[in-house]
Amino acid sequence: MRAAALLAGLLFIAASPAAAFDPLDDVAVSGYVDVRAVAPAGPTSWLKGGLGKFRYGSGDSPVTFGEGVMQASARLDNGLSAVTVLRLEPRTPSLVDALETYLRYAPAGGGDIGWSVKAGAFFPTLSLENDDLGWASPYTLTPSAINSWVGDELRTIGSEATLRWKSGVGTFSALGALFCCNDEAGILIADRGWSLEDRPTGLTERVRLPDTTLRLFHKLPDQRTGMFDEIDGGVGWYGGLAWQMPGIGKLTAMRYDNRADPDAVSSRDTSWETKFWSFGARTQVGHLVLIAQQLSGYTAVAVASGEAETKFQSGFLLASYDLDDWRLSVREDLFQTRHLSATPHPLSEDGDAFTASLSWSGLDRVRLTGEVIALHNRRLEYVRAGLGGPDRTDTQLQFDARFFL
Repeated sequence: MRAAALLAGLLFIAASPAAAFDPLDDVAVSGYVDVRAVAPAGPTSWLKGGLGKFRYGSGDSPVTFGEGVMQASARLDNGLSAVTVLRLEPRTPSLVDALETYLRYAPAGGGDIGWSVKAGAFFPTLSLENDDLGWASPYTLTPSAINSWVGDELRTIGSEATLRWKSGVGTFSALGALFCCNDEAGILIADRGWSLEDRPTGLTERVRLPDTTLRLFHKLPDQRTGMFDEIDGGVGWYGGLAWQMPGIGKLTAMRYDNRADPDAVSSRDTSWETKFWSFGARTQVGHLVLIAQQLSGYTAVAVASGEAETKFQSGFLLASYDLDDWRLSVREDLFQTRHLSATPHPLSEDGDAFTASLSWSGLDRVRLTGEVIALHNRRLEYVRAGLGGPDRTDTQLQFDARFFL
């Protein structure tokens, strides 16, 4: 199903009307290559089966090729466009994978009512932070815990429609989406907990689960799960409202429900019922941008004794000051999970993280960024994994050079 969605998006691009399509004028290609120097935190990264909360951890090279991202946009007809975002990254089994591929139609109109639709595979319209090329954040290298999780577990494989109304007090927007193929969403937040990392899951990728968590449930380590598969045959949905006020800011609210059957299984993976609310606010005062977001929800999967249920919540406040070639950003994250089957549960956690990032873009097509994250977390599973007591404080330092096409 994931491969079919990717191929469908590429075929959409190829099927544009030849008479109305001029590749020299109607195709835009952008991208970047990313190289990093990292002082990783102590635990092995969760991407390698450990309990580390960051993209990099024990055993990772201090100097590494981060990734290469390419976005191709094609204007197919009046208001109709196609977009594909590809990523080349060392930890991707196939080396190259797609992050998004979709069609978007936004008819031109000069009135107070406007609308647009998109169809394919894309990130849900949820983040006020990640709006840069490759679904990255322009403020920090590492997005918030909320948007790290969105990149890891959520992708809309279906369609999304947005209706906009311009009024005397701002622009009101309502969006709704129907999607398939996100039945595993919830497994990482339940088994791994929250993380802070800037590597969204590729559309065809299978993600590694923590070895210690697998042993806790009497399973062999080094196992992986799909993220974007259809298991139960149902259709998920989300809907949201936004209010954009000129010169003031933006308020958003969204409800998400993948409507997955927690009893459904495939030959390799399990289905997780996942629902959440998200609320966000953004404003700008001169050169200062302020963003806040809160997300809280629930996920469940069937087990022998009934259902294993996990509640999760997180929030952050980000402040970013842009002055000519320099940008300074700071962010505070709070996050929590609660496994309801037992109290205390080894997988439940409480944590917070402080991020500071300084970037410079004084050279053409080059951006240099230094970032530090100090994360504190309490999780009883750390004792089982031999990482000392249940409380940990880990710090990750990164220096990044990003070269744009």
